[in-house]
Amino acid sequence: MANILQFFMAPDDEVAFFRHLERHVLEVYPRRVPPDWVPFRATPDNIPRLPEEDLYLVASEIGPAMVDKVKRGPDKGFWRIDEVRSPVIFIERSRRNEEGELLSGKMWVELEVTSQTGRRDAAPDKFRRLYLEVEEFVKKTFRRGDPKDFFVGNRAARLCKEGLVLRDSAFRGGTVAPHK
Repeated sequence: MANILQFFMAPDDEVAFFRHLERHVLEVYPRRVPPDWVPFRATPDNIPRLPEEDLYLVASEIGPAMVDKVKRGPDKGFWRIDEVRSPVIFIERSRRNEEGELLSGKMWVELEVTSQTGRRDAAPDKFRRLYLEVEEFVKKTFRRGDPKDFFVGNRAARLCKEGLVLRDSAFRGGTVAPHK
């Protein structure tokens, strides 16, 4: 079973999150990797270079990203990262919708052996510790949401008090409020 963490990050929260990630060697890749992609480190200075919605953080010191070439469809010629066999953290960024509401993002990683994904070996202990440290940072510094499945960044919580609507990005997602 994958470890999934849902959150709301305003731009200031994202800077604090990447400031925490800076201590690790994590390289940024988009969901569909163009053949000429040059990876860069996950640091606060590189936030303007991040892909708009979805990205992978590859723990390149632990292992390389396993990739496959996409052979059909609109992404033909691009590379696809195998998120089960690679030491990667998938992040779907929080973003605003047409109504100006902040949509939830999520962090996803596969650490366990599961028959559904075909993973034969558990993730390396070093990668497991890295992810659990990142997850712990979010759980300690962000506020709990209501419903409790969400974590709300401090700046996003302040903006919510000022009238910003936090909306679950799932189909027909409801609103979320920071827990008081």
